[in-house]
Amino acid sequence: MLQWALTFLLIALVAGLFGFGGIAVVAADFARILFFIFLVLFVVTLASSLFRRRA
Repeated sequence: MLQWALTFLLIALVAGLFGFGGIAVVAADFARILFFIFLVLFVVTLASSLFRRRA
C-alpha cells in the first residue's frame, strides 16, 4: 500500500511539473489517503504484535 501512495505522489509531482493542476491535486489526495491508511494499518499491526508477545 505504501508503494501505491508513493506512485500517486510521483504522478502528482510529474503532473504538477507539466501544468496539469487538476490531475496533480487528485493524485496528491490519493497519495495522502493511501499513506494515512498505511500508517493506521502499520500501527494496528505493531500494537497487535506487541500484545501477542506479552500474552
